[in-house]
Amino acid sequence: MADFSFGGNEEENAELKKLSAEVFEDPDSFENWEKLVKAAESLEGGLNRNSSPQSIAATRDTYDRFLAKFPLLFGYWKKYADLEFSIAGTEAAEMVYERGVASITTSVDLWTNYCAFKVETSHDPDVIRELFERGASSVGLDFLAHPFWDKYLEFEERVEAANKIFAILDRVVHIPMHQYARYFERFRQLAHTRPINELLSLDMLAQFRQDIEADRESNVDRGEAEIEREIRNRIDNLHLEIFSRTQTETTKRWTYESEIKRPYFHVTELDEPQLVNWRKYLDFEEVEGGYARVQFLYERCLVTCAFYDEFWFRYARWMLAQHGKDEEVRFIYQRAANLYVPISRPAIRLQYAYFEEMCGRVGVAREIHQAILFNLPGHVETIVSLANFERRHGGLESAIDVYKAHLDSSECDIYAKAALIVDWARLLWKVKGSVEEARQLYQKNQHWYLDSRSFWSSFLLFEIEQPTSLETEDRQYVRIKQVLDDMRYKSRLPPFIIKDLTHYYLVYLLERGNKDLIKEYLTLDREVNGPFSIQSVNKSKLAEDGKESSTNKRLIMENGHPGVEVDELAIRRGENPYTKYYLQQGEHPVPSNGQS
Repeated sequence: MADFSFGGNEEENAELKKLSAEVFEDPDSFENWEKLVKAAESLEGGLNRNSSPQSIAATRDTYDRFLAKFPLLFGYWKKYADLEFSIAGTEAAEMVYERGVASITTSVDLWTNYCAFKVETSHDPDVIRELFERGASSVGLDFLAHPFWDKYLEFEERVEAANKIFAILDRVVHIPMHQYARYFERFRQLAHTRPINELLSLDMLAQFRQDIEADRESNVDRGEAEIEREIRNRIDNLHLEIFSRTQTETTKRWTYESEIKRPYFHVTELDEPQLVNWRKYLDFEEVEGGYARVQFLYERCLVTCAFYDEFWFRYARWMLAQHGKDEEVRFIYQRAANLYVPISRPAIRLQYAYFEEMCGRVGVAREIHQAILFNLPGHVETIVSLANFERRHGGLESAIDVYKAHLDSSECDIYAKAALIVDWARLLWKVKGSVEEARQLYQKNQHWYLDSRSFWSSFLLFEIEQPTSLETEDRQYVRIKQVLDDMRYKSRLPPFIIKDLTHYYLVYLLERGNKDLIKEYLTLDREVNGPFSIQSVNKSKLAEDGKESSTNKRLIMENGHPGVEVDELAIRRGENPYTKYYLQQGEHPVPSNGQS
């Protein structure tokens, strides 16, 4: 980087190098990117055709990297297109616009700007009209699409295509949008001046004529002018019905549209009322609207809510429920995984892998898992998902191989490995049906995971949940008690966790223990739920020699009583002397002033 010249003078070059380094250090900082783009734009006082190749290349590279990172910023696509027009001309600007509308297809502003640019730089009405039609299919249903439709009508007025104007208005009056009434008034006025055969289909026109002739009160034939006048009256009434339906649909949607405070993309978070409104709006449209309207609303939503996994999940699930839309579902997952949802939240990628597996693309599904683990080595959920994937396609041993490989890996921490042992044991128990193999796996590995709540809770519940009979209950009791004792005496779990897990055993004693075990129940209850002064096991674990009496002697010497270990320095600092005790029990300490 030190030898590369960004263009501009020495000061500008140094500033760009500094800003580029900041972006490299923190590529998710939108503020750093904005500074870099602004600095690139201002090279040599503003770029034009006569600017140095270095400055032009540096600015293009900045824009390309910025918009690859944040492709939904329609305003920057417009600025980039304007810049290319000033540097390289029409074709270069069009290429930027095309990239822009491909990245954010639902942007009314970007499509309107692109079409306006095309009107000013092209002399072929058909080419311009084709672009407007692409824009109409992309943003025509937007509640605030009136700038686009105005630009389209303005173009047709310029080329004096009255029939095209009427055809556009005939489409627009059916769309619920903010300014529907204005378009309807113009449509209605224009309808009075258009040939009658443009207003209705031939079949409908013939039906109207037939009805009018059948309604006449005498055998005297009406004149053609009178019949046409009657037909136009009926057509006008038909148009008023269209207006009424559009008005009703617009009013329904206004409830949700009025609550959208940020219809564009930004890196800052949305507040909860905005998210709730999008959820309700989608609920409404899925019931009221057809496929096109629902899909368009999802696309709009995912501009504003691009960083929210829930809407990507919802869109993909809704699309999957539509017949024959596998490619559309795939595109949704690809956009979410490749552009918007960070790898640190891999759930959408796992869902994408399941989709590809369903479609028979087993290799792709496996590669998605591997890609996640390349970026998040040791991610438990992904490892378990991969193991189950391999089990489905290669059998039980293939799944076990996945667990073994990651248990041997230095990239998995001890807590992740504990979770993997638990899932491996569950696989042996639930899938293979081998309780003894699962038990041996737990027993063989318990000395490695003395700090893992996940391991000990699963081990204990595994033994408690084994089915028994009157003949085998005593043997199973011995196994369960052994796990509990190992957890209480050998593990390094905090007392409050041991207390929580011991509750399962206490319930077991009440529900399945014999009459002789009620004493054990009360003894254990006293030990784990009683005050610290009678918690013999905890006090034994505090002593270097493992004797409760040693802890009692030390506490008496330090505090005058054996109940609670007191920190003299904490007292002098004005802190609550019982804080450590409360924390050990998993409770919140009271303030030092005694007030709650």
